[in-house]
Amino acid sequence: MGNFEVKWNQFVEVLIEQNGYEKIIEGLRNTVLIAVTGLLIGILIGIIIATVRVIPKYNWLPRALNGICSVYVGFFRGTPVVVQLLLFYYVLFPLLGQKITGVQVSILVFGLNSGAYISEMVRGGILSVDSGQMEAGRAVGLSFATTMRKIVIPQAIKNILPTLGNEFIALIKETSVVSFVGAADLYVAFNYIGSNSYEFMVPYLVMALIYIVIVMLISLGIKLMERSLRKSDRRN
Repeated sequence: MGNFEVKWNQFVEVLIEQNGYEKIIEGLRNTVLIAVTGLLIGILIGIIIATVRVIPKYNWLPRALNGICSVYVGFFRGTPVVVQLLLFYYVLFPLLGQKITGVQVSILVFGLNSGAYISEMVRGGILSVDSGQMEAGRAVGLSFATTMRKIVIPQAIKNILPTLGNEFIALIKETSVVSFVGAADLYVAFNYIGSNSYEFMVPYLVMALIYIVIVMLISLGIKLMERSLRKSDRRN
C-alpha cells in the first residue's frame, strides 16, 4: 500500500505542480470533439450512402453511384483506422499540398470511417421499415426522395438508435490512436504525466477510469433516449 501511495503522490505532483491537468483537459476536449464530430459526419455520410444503395437501379447513374459507394465502404471497413489516419496525414494531404492539423485530420478520418459503418446500419434500418410506409407516401403524392426523407429514414434512425450508441462508444475508444498523427488526446495527456513522473501505473489506471465514465454516460444517454422514444410510440 505504501508503494501505491508513493506512485499516487508522484502522479498528483505532475498533475498539479507541472500542469498535467491542462494536458488532461485538452486531451478530453479533443477526444470528445473528434468522436462527436466524427459521429455527426458519419451519420450524414451513412444516410446518403444507404439511400443510394436502396434506391431502384433502373439506369446507369444509380448503378454507378452504388459502385462508388461499395468501393468507399470496402476501403474504410477493410483497413484499420490507424492506417487511414497515416495515409491521409502523411500521404494524401501532402500530395495535395495542404497543411492540416492532427485533430482536423482525425475528425475527417473518423467521420469517413464511421460513415462506412453507419451506412450499413442505416441500410438495415431502412429495410426494416415496413414497405407499406413507402407505398403510403407515394400514394398521397410524395416523391421517392421526400418519402425517404420524411417517413422512412426517421423511422430507420429510430430503429438503429442503440447501434448508433455503440458506434459512438467505439469512436470514443478508437480516438486513442490519434497520437499517431500528433493529435493530443487522453492517451497523450496521461502518457505525458507518466513520462514526467517516471511512473505509468496510476496515470493509466486513471485514464481507464475516465474512459469507463464517458462510456457509462453515453450508455445512460442512449437508454434515456430509447425510453423517451418508447413513450412517444405508446402515445401514438
